[in-house]
Amino acid sequence: MGRFLHTAFSLGYGAIAPFRKRSIGVAAALTALALVSVANPAAAADPVRVVALGDSLTQGYGLPPEEGFVPQLQGWLDAEGHDAIVINAGVSGDTTAGGLNRLDWTLADAPDAMIVALGGNDLLRGLDPAGSRANLDAILQRVTAQDIPVLLVGIPAPGNYGPDFKRDFEAMYPELAAEYDVRHYPNFLQPMTDKQEAGQSFTDLMQSDNIHPNAAGVALIVTAMGPEVAALIGEVKAQAAPATQ
Repeated sequence: MGRFLHTAFSLGYGAIAPFRKRSIGVAAALTALALVSVANPAAAADPVRVVALGDSLTQGYGLPPEEGFVPQLQGWLDAEGHDAIVINAGVSGDTTAGGLNRLDWTLADAPDAMIVALGGNDLLRGLDPAGSRANLDAILQRVTAQDIPVLLVGIPAPGNYGPDFKRDFEAMYPELAAEYDVRHYPNFLQPMTDKQEAGQSFTDLMQSDNIHPNAAGVALIVTAMGPEVAALIGEVKAQAAPATQ
């Protein structure tokens, strides 16, 4: 990310009995497997593959590999019993345009669901919100066309670009989420914003650059966002479930 963030805050990837006769054994095996499948169709299912498309906040900039957003989110999902694999598609410095440009590569990971968390570097560069919106629109259009559930994650804009910029930038996330009927999480950095709004310092949650969250900050981010990611995984499983007769 970049200096923008400092400004904005100042404000998871039974045995069958021996056969007595070969013909009977084969039949028994097939019957047993069929019964297991009917009783628990999810037992043989692969883990849900969730690709996190984002920037340095997703990538885990400045942190040991195990302390970044994706590893901590994986740990949270594992602890909560969700059979999922989170794939890190975060690139430090990436803008919404960068995310769009590498979407083919991202989709090549065959995701079952996607977290889209882009926009902070657009703010850093003061890019026109209309361009950022168009890029996110193109990402959502392509991903949802493949029936891949999405969690769109926003980020607050600073006030130093003016009220119109702030209004347009912040509005694009909920409006695009509604347009494409995808999940929306308003603020990647909600725990920091909560402390700031309570009149408390959040420097204990930040790295020394006062831009990127430290491991403790990421843990709070994951705790806050985790239920939405779990709901996203649930959406994938609901899509895969056989229709009730």
